[in-house]
Amino acid sequence: MIDHARDLESVRDATERLLNAAAAWDNAAVAEPSRLPGWSRGHILAHLARNADALVNVLAGRPMYVSGAARDADIERDAPRPLNVQVTDVRESAARFQEAGTAPADWSRTVELRGGVTDTAAMVPFRRWIEVELHHVDLGIGYELEDLSAEFTRREIDFLTSRFLGHPDVPALVIEEDDKRRIPSGRREGEPVIVTGRQADLLGWLSGRRDGSGLSTDGGPLPELPPL
Repeated sequence: MIDHARDLESVRDATERLLNAAAAWDNAAVAEPSRLPGWSRGHILAHLARNADALVNVLAGRPMYVSGAARDADIERDAPRPLNVQVTDVRESAARFQEAGTAPADWSRTVELRGGVTDTAAMVPFRRWIEVELHHVDLGIGYELEDLSAEFTRREIDFLTSRFLGHPDVPALVIEEDDKRRIPSGRREGEPVIVTGRQADLLGWLSGRRDGSGLSTDGGPLPELPPL
């Protein structure tokens, strides 16, 4: 069962960790490239701020973004801002999300996210936790997938494998973690490819952040995964 209140605490802690790291930068560091193609670190900070406000919209029953084009334009607009403005925006938008997340509500209700995706309201804090943790890694400032908590890594692997489950462009898979836990994914028919490796490497491959060079299969090449 999803504990949204506990996830909100994890979001708060992850946000503070990211902001404390960013506090050591200067304006030049904000403009440096991130690990995401075409995005600077400023793009990531701008995205995190606007994503927090977008998830407030989701919890309030409003569209997550006005449109995909408006989302992209807001990120491009905000990316060049100086460090102090970026940090303040991330902090204040995070506080707005926490306020929305602690308001009395029916957490079993269905909410709509971007692109018509639906989920229970209780999953929204975890989705925000994903954004903060993985984009902290994307900043390229020494915070790596290996630094993520065991709980987060395990849950995110479960989340990603469930997203690919039944996907017509992904062959049948069994993801085998280093603790021998096995999770099915991909198409439901066919002999599955067993993909084995460390949890950090599996998470990196599933999320498109690593090429899978640290993983092995029970025969044949590692399958290519479509973009999330």
